Amino acid sequence: MTTLNSVDRVELCDSLLTWIQTFGLEAPCKTVEDLTSGIVMAHALQKIDIVYFTDNWISRIKPDVGDNWRLKISNLKKVLKGILDYNQEVLQQQINDFTLPDINLIGEHSDAAELGRMLQLILGCAVNCEQKQENIQTIMMLEESVQHVVMTAIQELMSKECPVIGGNESYADIDRQLKRTVEDLNEALATKEEIAQRCHELDMQVAALQEERGSLLAENQILMERLNQSDSIEDLNSPVGRRHLQLQTQLEQLQEETFRLEVAKDDYRIRCEELGKELTELRGQNEELTSLADEAQSLKDEMDVLRHSSDKVSKLEVMVESYKKKLEDLGDLRRQVKLLEEKNTLYMQNTVSLEEEVRKANTTRGQLESYKRQVVELQNKLSEESKKTDKMEFEYKRLKEKVDSLQKEKDRMRSERDSLKETIEDLRFVEAQEGQLSTGMVPLEGSDSLAAEIVTPEIREKLIRLQHENNMLKLAQEGSDNEKIALLQSLLEDANSRKNELETENRLVNQRLIEGQSQVEELQRNLQEQGFKAEDAISIILKKKNDAHMEKLREVNSELQKKMAYIDDLEPKYTSSSQKVEEPEEALKKKDEDMKQMEDRYKKYLEKAKSVIRTLDPKQ
Repeated sequence: MTTLNSVDRVELCDSLLTWIQTFGLEAPCKTVEDLTSGIVMAHALQKIDIVYFTDNWISRIKPDVGDNWRLKISNLKKVLKGILDYNQEVLQQQINDFTLPDINLIGEHSDAAELGRMLQLILGCAVNCEQKQENIQTIMMLEESVQHVVMTAIQELMSKECPVIGGNESYADIDRQLKRTVEDLNEALATKEEIAQRCHELDMQVAALQEERGSLLAENQILMERLNQSDSIEDLNSPVGRRHLQLQTQLEQLQEETFRLEVAKDDYRIRCEELGKELTELRGQNEELTSLADEAQSLKDEMDVLRHSSDKVSKLEVMVESYKKKLEDLGDLRRQVKLLEEKNTLYMQNTVSLEEEVRKANTTRGQLESYKRQVVELQNKLSEESKKTDKMEFEYKRLKEKVDSLQKEKDRMRSERDSLKETIEDLRFVEAQEGQLSTGMVPLEGSDSLAAEIVTPEIREKLIRLQHENNMLKLAQEGSDNEKIALLQSLLEDANSRKNELETENRLVNQRLIEGQSQVEELQRNLQEQGFKAEDAISIILKKKNDAHMEKLREVNSELQKKMAYIDDLEPKYTSSSQKVEEPEEALKKKDEDMKQMEDRYKKYLEKAKSVIRTLDPKQ
């Protein structure tokens, strides 16, 4: 049996290139350069088995590679990996002692020998797939030389193949039968080639003999014509007769040889038909062997399934034994289940009670939150009250300044009063002098001169000026006193209203604090009655929050007490300021009364002065 070592790799590449063209691919596949991109080989693999080599696998092959040899190498690596995976996963075969093609030489240098190895692997996939009969029939339709090279490549590749899972005699027998079948096929093909060659040689000989016969017949015709022209053929002594006899014997020999060759040709044709029948029988046997191999594979799968099921059965038997033992202990388990159910009911009751306590705690938490908000509001109010107290202090200082200014005004008015008293005394002195003049025993001429001396123009001007100044001072004093009194009264009313507001707010804050303390005490009593444990995290958190709120309440209470003390300190100041304000008011009232009395006296004095003047000067 010949091997591929004696066959030229370049010739193998050309033959397999011719075989690739039988797939009818759309991509060009006439030269070696057309196959170096890997696209044609990928589409050929998809034609061989479209189930394994899907469109998703084809999409990983980059179509537009151009002259980029790196992309070509990438595509060829993917194709080679797909071929090896197909042999191992689908065909359950592994190629040993076979030199894999050098992808770099194919992609970079378009090496025909390495490309032949690649195409040889694709050929192995084609003759071992499910559609192998159609592929083999296609190979048988090729030319004799191409067919011989392809069969030699298949023989070498099948000699390198071995099943992936070994150790089974049936697979070894099937493998041996397949190898014998391949050998018989190769021998039948060789015999067929020899017979075809022999038939060709015989056809050539028959053609040559027929040509020679035609030439002899032509020569015989010429000789017959010559014979007719010259001597008779029957005369054997003549040269024409002898030549005729020789040609006749030679013609008989050629006819016998032609008959013998035709008989041999018929024998060879019959032999060829017998060999064709044997080839069909061998193909049928090959199909039977492949079906037997498939049946053996299915039987092996069934054996694996049965082994797996037997393992499961053994495991189930062990589980049944364990379940039997567990059934024996079922009574104890039932009693334990009853005890656990009773405990579960107790736990459920405890959980229900705890949930109720948690709900109560949530309500108390809400109350504490409300108390916290109230404390924040009280703190805000305290801050507002502190601001108001600061404002009251500022107003108190301003009132004090106003009281000081009023005191100064009072001193000034006292000085004016003293000056007015002096003027009044002067007027009294003048009145006394007038009385003495009216009561004295003086003649009329003397009295007229004395009145004229007393009531001089200077005195009149002074009296008029004093009257005018008195009126102006009275008006100014009344306006300033009224404004100051109104201002002091408004400030006093504001201070009193502010004091009342602070007292009411203080009372409300104290009431809220008392209510909050009572509610906190009630919550503490409720928590103590409910009997929370010390390790309960919720009660600890609530106690901490309660303590924090109590501390805040104490702080607020202390701040309120401080504010109350501060308000108490401010009260005597307000009372003293109000007393100080009342004193100027009383002084002003007294001053008003004195002014009224002085005005009355002044009017009387003026009337008396006028009467004196009239008496002294009746012409006026």
